[in-house]
Amino acid sequence: MKNLPRIRTFRRATFLAALCLGALIQPGWTGKEDKKHDHHHARKAGPNGGRVLHEVHPHAELLVTKDRKLQLTFLTEKGKATAPGEQTMTVICGKRTSPTRMRFARKGNSFLSDKALPKGLRIPTVIQIKMAPGKKSTIIRLNLDLKDCPDCDSLEYACVCHHHEHEEKPAAKPKK
Repeated sequence: MKNLPRIRTFRRATFLAALCLGALIQPGWTGKEDKKHDHHHARKAGPNGGRVLHEVHPHAELLVTKDRKLQLTFLTEKGKATAPGEQTMTVICGKRTSPTRMRFARKGNSFLSDKALPKGLRIPTVIQIKMAPGKKSTIIRLNLDLKDCPDCDSLEYACVCHHHEHEEKPAAKPKK
């Protein structure tokens, strides 16, 4: 009976150690699966030449129009534009000190933003899409890079070239 408090303390310590070890190992497992999943969808062009957002289902195409407005088009399984449903979306982009908040209205088979993107070529963007009333919103964070791709006719945010997947780091210069 004298050893009972020591046994309880040992069991608690063992349980906490196992819990901590499990917490450290699990993120590594899920991270590899997510990277493999993202890589699988990485370079598909949308029907209008925009970037396909795989975070929502059905997938959506994000396109920056000539007047710098955002157009979101939902796609079928075959990648064709489909009629909009009950989706609602908002976008916040630009600098944190003076963000641009956009709302969307239906225009044909797409949704078009009410405002243009702020000035600049690399714009931090947060897209919030709710697929139906009462459903949880999906939040997508990305940087819209509006520079021209040197290898194709697309802008960098929608580029389908393979040079983005495995960019090599410059070799380190030897020390003298």
